[in-house]
Amino acid sequence: MTEGSFPLTLRLAGRPVVVVGGGHVATRRVHALVDAGADITVISPTLTARLTELAESGRLTWHERGYADGDLEGAWLVQTATGVPEVDDQVAADAERQQTWCLKGGDPDRATAWVPAVARVDDVMVAVSGGGDAGRAARLRDAVSAALQAGELPLRHRTHHPEGFVALVGGGPGHPDLLTARGRRLLAEADVVVVDRLAPTSVLAELAPDVEVVDVGKKPDHHPVPQEEINRLLVEHARAGRVVVRLKGGDPYVLGRGGEERQACEAAGVPVEVVPGVTSAISVPAAAGIPVTHRGLATGFSVVTGHEELDALPTGGQHTLVLLMGVKRLAETAAELIASGHCGETPAAVVERGFSDTQHTTVGTLRTIAARAEEAGARPPAITVIGDVVRLSPHWDGSS
Repeated sequence: MTEGSFPLTLRLAGRPVVVVGGGHVATRRVHALVDAGADITVISPTLTARLTELAESGRLTWHERGYADGDLEGAWLVQTATGVPEVDDQVAADAERQQTWCLKGGDPDRATAWVPAVARVDDVMVAVSGGGDAGRAARLRDAVSAALQAGELPLRHRTHHPEGFVALVGGGPGHPDLLTARGRRLLAEADVVVVDRLAPTSVLAELAPDVEVVDVGKKPDHHPVPQEEINRLLVEHARAGRVVVRLKGGDPYVLGRGGEERQACEAAGVPVEVVPGVTSAISVPAAAGIPVTHRGLATGFSVVTGHEELDALPTGGQHTLVLLMGVKRLAETAAELIASGHCGETPAAVVERGFSDTQHTTVGTLRTIAARAEEAGARPPAITVIGDVVRLSPHWDGSS
C-alpha cells in the first residue's frame, strides 16, 4: 500500500474537500476534516445522524443526491466511501484525471492518498502506517501516544519556544511513581528544572545531559535561595525562551508557595501552568495506614503548617488535624492544642520520610507524641497526624 509513497501533512484549512458517501466511514473522515478546518462538501442521498448535525450547523455543505460529473471540480482532496464499488471507482478515476489526491474507502490499494493512525500530544503529532493493517497501525499509535503522555520519549524543542513558559509541577510525596503523567511530560520538554529538596529527585537522572538543573532546596531554618531569587530565576529563564519546570514536593498550592511563584510569573507577563500534585498531607498518612477521613471516626480534616503557633482549629468530634513540617516545634504545638481545648488523649502519629525505604512511624497521644518522637530521633521531612483515625494504623498499639 505504501510502496512508492511520500508521507506529508496537508494544510487543509479553508480549502475545498469533497466527500462522496454519507455512512460511517465518511463520518469518521469528516470529523478529522472538520478539525483541520477544511471547506467540506458531502455528496450522498442520505447522511448519518452526526453528519446531519454538522450539515445543519453549517460546518459542511450537503448535496442530497448521488455523485455526478463535475462534483470534484476545485477540490484539493477527495474521500470516496459510498460502499458501491462502481461509484467509488468512478470517483477515484475522475480524481486521477484532474490530479486530485483521493482517499478510497475500503480499497487502499487503488487510492492515491492514505490517512495514517494519528496521535496528538500537545504540539506533537505522530502518524503511523500499519502497512495496510489499520488495527496494527492503531495499536502502534496508542503505544507511542502512551509513551509520550507518560514523558518516556524526548519532547524537548531543540530550537526552543519563541516564548518560554513556566510550569509549577507538584511532584507528590517523593516517590517517582506518584508524579503525574502531565508532570513527567513537562519534564521531558524542559530546558531548565528548578527543584526542591522534597521533590522526586530520582527523575532528574532521566533528563538529557544539557538540561539545566537548579537546586533551590530549603531545609528547616536554612533557606540558601530566598523565594524572591527563585521567582527571579523562573522569570529570567522563561524570558530567554526556555521551558522551565519548577519541580516541587507535594502539591504547589499546599504550603508550597506555588501561589507566590504563579503571581510573580503573571506579573512579569510570563505564561505559567500549575500542575497539581499528590499532596503529602493525604498520601503520607495513607502510607502509614492512616486515612484522614473514615466513616464513624472523621468526616473532615484540616491541613496546617507546624512551623507557626496554632489557634482557632476545630477541637474534638470527627475531625483530623494534619501538620506539615514542624517536628522541631511539636512539643509547643501539642501544648497549644491542648490549651485550646483538644483532648490530650487524642491519638497522634509522626510519619517520617513517607514512601521511602526508611519510612518510620511513631505513635502516641497528643500529650505524649512529642516526647516519643524525640525519643525515636524523629527528623524532617515528617507529617504529624492527630485524630481518632490514627487508631486504624497498623502501628497503633493503644499507647498512652
